[in-house]
Amino acid sequence: MSLRDLFRQVMAIYEEEKREKLSKERRAFQLVTKAIPEKIKTLPFVEPDRYIVKGSVGQGVWTDVPWVAVMDQKVTDSTQRGYYLVYLFSEDMRRLYLTLAQGVTETPRDEMERVNKEIRQRIPARGRVQTDSAIRLGESRRAKEYERSVAAYMAYSFDNLPPDEQLVSDLETMMDYYRQYVETERMGSIEPSPSDRAVVEHIHSYITAKGFYYTQEEVMNLVLSLKTKPFVILCGISGTGKTKIAQWLAESVGATEDNGRFTLIPVRPDWNDGSDLLGYVDIKGDFKPGPLTNVITEAENHPDKPYFVVLDEMNLARVEHYFSDVLSVMESRRWENGRIVSSRLLPKETAGRDLFLPPNVYIIGTVNMDETTHPFSKKVLDRANTIEFNRVRLDHLDFLRSLPTVAPLSVGQEWFAARYLHLKDVYAGHLALVETVTKKLVDINRILAPLGAHIGYRVRDEICFYLAYNEEGQFMEFQQAFDYCLMQKILPRLSGSDGRIERALKELFVLCAGFEPDGEYDRMLDLSYADYPKSAEKIWQMLRRLEDDGFTSFWLGA
Repeated sequence: MSLRDLFRQVMAIYEEEKREKLSKERRAFQLVTKAIPEKIKTLPFVEPDRYIVKGSVGQGVWTDVPWVAVMDQKVTDSTQRGYYLVYLFSEDMRRLYLTLAQGVTETPRDEMERVNKEIRQRIPARGRVQTDSAIRLGESRRAKEYERSVAAYMAYSFDNLPPDEQLVSDLETMMDYYRQYVETERMGSIEPSPSDRAVVEHIHSYITAKGFYYTQEEVMNLVLSLKTKPFVILCGISGTGKTKIAQWLAESVGATEDNGRFTLIPVRPDWNDGSDLLGYVDIKGDFKPGPLTNVITEAENHPDKPYFVVLDEMNLARVEHYFSDVLSVMESRRWENGRIVSSRLLPKETAGRDLFLPPNVYIIGTVNMDETTHPFSKKVLDRANTIEFNRVRLDHLDFLRSLPTVAPLSVGQEWFAARYLHLKDVYAGHLALVETVTKKLVDINRILAPLGAHIGYRVRDEICFYLAYNEEGQFMEFQQAFDYCLMQKILPRLSGSDGRIERALKELFVLCAGFEPDGEYDRMLDLSYADYPKSAEKIWQMLRRLEDDGFTSFWLGA
């Protein structure tokens, strides 16, 4: 019988059997204490001479939260102390959690909190692994104690329990976390990692010290966008520092041109396929790698370091022509054994080896929109956060009066690494957020549908990822963060010259500002009190452009 079937049987019968006296003959007892542990012991990565596998439904009386634990004998041989992997069933048998947790009986609460914090700092979560406090086992005292003991977890539901292959893969991923922490613990304590907010404050200070004026919120937004998807577009009028903010961000975390972890690639107007970026086979049959391929090779050799690439003036050529292979492979990313992998970018027959897109490569495109450049297709816009830099304050000189030197901070790939690739990755830990965002996007889609500009699943998912990272890092209030999402994922799709675009923009303005536009678009309103002021101001500008010119687009004036 599969592991999935065994778990489902426990969840289906436990509440009914719990009404009767606890007995070794009960099916739930047999499943939890014998069948599931024996099944886990057969897995090749559960070394029998190292790990103890044990399950319990209680002693003398049924427990509210049955469990099955996998214990490293180097750490503990009892669930009363130490830390171990343990499957925890919720009291109502609707949820199952695979957790890295601690023994609650012999562990003081302050010690438990310290170890949980240490585990989360040393082993950053990836994929479906959550490190928040959103686990919900029930209302009993034992359930609450178990909840506090959990440092990391994966969540499942009875109605949507994944297939056996996924359950086994998830267990192997958590075993890797467990082993990593055991090894780092044996090597002794290490310096705690800086918080997300502390790193962003450092990046902002570094950029400011270079003599460039960006708000801390703008830096937060750029960082959140890169974590959401390793492809970001910076647009705006020439001279607003789009290339520089990308360069200084990279340099602030130790990625420079000298060490090969920051690369500026100027895009040429004659690029019409991927060979200029990725490479080509010459007349002799030798592969000549392109500039991006060289970066990828270095990044593969140093997976613990982030690598940054700037495609400067990327829309001088048609982005869909020379960048389509990278965009497609970026969408193919998936989890395998707790790691992000992609489909092939170049085959062995072309490059001499199969070339993949590593997760530690971050691509930032800078664009100007004028008569020399090409517009973006929805394929490109769907796959990036589009950040507009049009704010110019020539008279703002206060920040220049005292420019302390700020040294780079060495930040590894684990800080930038994506933890979410699919909506199910984020749903378990941020259920309320996902449902709130989805409801708002459904309302927006009703407005956009007549234009054919409504969003699909990819945009919904990436907005949820952005907001989840924002919530975890405690960067911005929800409304501020959602405002950026509207600006960067929704509004760039809009353009037109007829009544449909006007109606859509007016409805979006009401959604963002809370009141009807009065049609006097030459009069700038105070929109600072709007729910989403950045988006409301941009929509106001687009409406004014429509009235003046008979056509409007997000990109006019960008």
